[in-house]
Order: sequence, then C-alpha cells, then structure tokens
Amino acid sequence: MKFKFKAKTKTGEVSTGYISAASRDLAAAILQKNELFPISLEEEVGNSVKKVVAQYFDKVTSKELVIFFRQLAILIEARVPIVVALTAIGEQTTSSFLKIILAEAMKDIEDGVPLSDAFAKHKEVFSDLVINIIKAGEASGNLKKSVEYVADNIEKNYNLTNKVKSAMLYPAIIMIVFFIIGFLVITLIIPKLTVMIKELDAAVPWYTNVLIKTGDFMVNYWWAVLVLIFGFIAGIAYYLNTPEGKKEWDQIKLKLPIMGTLFRYVYITRFSENLAVLLAGGIPIIKALTIVSAVIGNSAYEELLLRTAENVKRGETMSDILRRSPLFPPMVSHMIKIGEDSGQVDAVLGHITKFYSQEVELMAKNMSTLIEPVLMIMIGLGVGFMAVGVLMPIYNIAGQIK
Repeated sequence: MKFKFKAKTKTGEVSTGYISAASRDLAAAILQKNELFPISLEEEVGNSVKKVVAQYFDKVTSKELVIFFRQLAILIEARVPIVVALTAIGEQTTSSFLKIILAEAMKDIEDGVPLSDAFAKHKEVFSDLVINIIKAGEASGNLKKSVEYVADNIEKNYNLTNKVKSAMLYPAIIMIVFFIIGFLVITLIIPKLTVMIKELDAAVPWYTNVLIKTGDFMVNYWWAVLVLIFGFIAGIAYYLNTPEGKKEWDQIKLKLPIMGTLFRYVYITRFSENLAVLLAGGIPIIKALTIVSAVIGNSAYEELLLRTAENVKRGETMSDILRRSPLFPPMVSHMIKIGEDSGQVDAVLGHITKFYSQEVELMAKNMSTLIEPVLMIMIGLGVGFMAVGVLMPIYNIAGQIK
C-alpha cells in the first residue's frame, strides 16, 4: 500500500510525502523510526481505484497462476532473491491486476513480511490452499518444492475444469442453436405456412390450432417474448449468484442425469488431490480438511468436509465419517481407511486422484456420445410436431380439393 503522509520533524517543521507499507500502523512506525512524527496518513486512492478496475476487467486466470508459480520455482532454484524474482515475473506478465498484486507483495516482503503472509493479503488471487502450502515450505526450508506443488495443483485443477467445460460445450451449443432456429421458425415461417389453412377455413386438429395461434402471437409480440426470455435468463443468473441459489444449484448438479456423475467425480478428484498436497506439505488433517472445503467448488461437499473436520477433532476417523455420506462412493472411504491404518493417507489419496481423474477424462470424452441421442430425440420431436401440425393439414386439404 502507498500512503500520503504529513508529519513533523524534530525541529517542528512539517514534512509531506509518500511512503509504501503493508499497513497504516507499519507506515507510522517507519516514519517514527526516521524521526518523523505523523500528523496524518492517507492511503493513495488512485492506486486502489486502479486495482479495483484491473481486478474487474483483467482477472488473474488459472493459466496465468500456473505460469507464475512455474517461473517462481525456477528462479528460487537459481537462488534469485524473492523480491528480484517477483520483479522479473511482474515485468513480463500480461495481467495488469497480477502486476499490481506482485508490486504490493514485493513492498511487503521488503518490509520483512514472509512470502506467504504477503500473498495472504490478496486472497482474491491466492487461495488459502496456496498460502498454506507456501507457509509449510517456508517452515520446512524447502520453498521451491512447495511452489512446485502449488503450480502442479493449480494446473491439475485447471485441466480438470477445462475437461468439464469441454464436455458441456457441445450440448450447450446444440441447444442454443436449436432454440434460436425454433424461435425464427415459429416467428417467420409458421405464420406464412398457416395462411392457406386459415384462408380455406377448414377444420384442423387441435395441435395445428396451437401452432396457428402461437405463430400469430409471435408475429405481433415476438419482442415481448424476447424480453421475457432475457429477463428469465437474467433472473436465473442473479439467483444463482445468491448464497441460496448457489446452494440449490450445487444440489441440482449432483442429481442431473449423466452430468451428475461427472460432477461427483470432479469433486472427489479435487478433494483427494488438494488434501494429498496439503498433507504431504505437513498441514494437520483438521486444518487441511477446512482448507479443501473452501476450494472444492460445491456447497454440499463443503458442508460435509467442515463437518468431517469437526468430528475428526472429536476423535472420529475421516474414513468413518465419509462412509456414512452418499457423496462419496464406498471405495473412497475404504481406501482412506487403509491409508489411516498404514499411516499413508496422502499416498492413498494420490491413488484415488489418479483413478477418478481418469474416470473424468473418459466421461468427458464420451459425453457427446452419451448426450447426442437425447438431443436428437428432442430436436426430432420438435421438428416432427411442426411438420405434423402444419404439413399434414395442408396435404389433407389439398387431397379434399382434388
């Protein structure tokens, strides 16, 4: 942080200027150490505004974090001082927000703050998991290994998330195109096809009447329908950003056909991967479970892991608690039990990660094959309803004229 100060010297003269410090109290202490007695200390607003704007428009991506920690590990191995390493990385990063964060972290480190504590002030970029792994590395004297752990962990989570996004992309695009085409057909084509049916004033089935009335309504009020659609989408998006909405959506995701299984496997993979990294870094099991609960990405699993941490504190084993939950397959709890008995929980969690990450990859590859028949049936039903509702009456009327 940068502060504008106004202070008195020993002789009583007033001095003004700028000072960089991790906090207001630290800035005051630095001034007093230099025989300046603070009158006022104001944080520089321009820098804060710039930081907020950069955070909003240029968020730090997982890919950028992976690159950052890979470079940091190499520079640490080369025995480059931390401040110099952060300066070098900051100069070449393309993220303006990350540049600001690294600049603030460097100032803190120059003031004697450890790297983990400097990063802890920027939890919008560095998660508790990252901070605790680095803190463990500082305590053990093996910071390079901890930074590599962080890079590997972020990269695996990044790849896992991308696999799920890729699996959902194809069906999402198909459904969006289907609804757009359906909207255009009902608004532009159906009214023109049903003109002849209305002019002949012939008796038509109920489903044809539905199409005729729908087409007439869309011709006159298509704009209102668009407003309702976008309003509905905006309302859903707003609700999903509320705590209640997020919690409900997390429950729905686990119950979705096909996709529900994929989501479960993703959460189990995140749980085992992140917990294994923390335990290998020497983080106590209770604290590790609490940290993992915040990064797993689902409120149902978060609540379970927080409850697990509390019960472990009371003397229960993690495997017994997970065995009672439907969120974890029996295989997971049995393997963790073996790890607890042998004292190798982190190694067992590594095997669980390997198995479920392979399952996620396989399901993601086959997702289009699994969902395609469902999409084709839905599209076929929509097209069939329109064809039967419009073309069959026209064909029957033409036959009667003959």
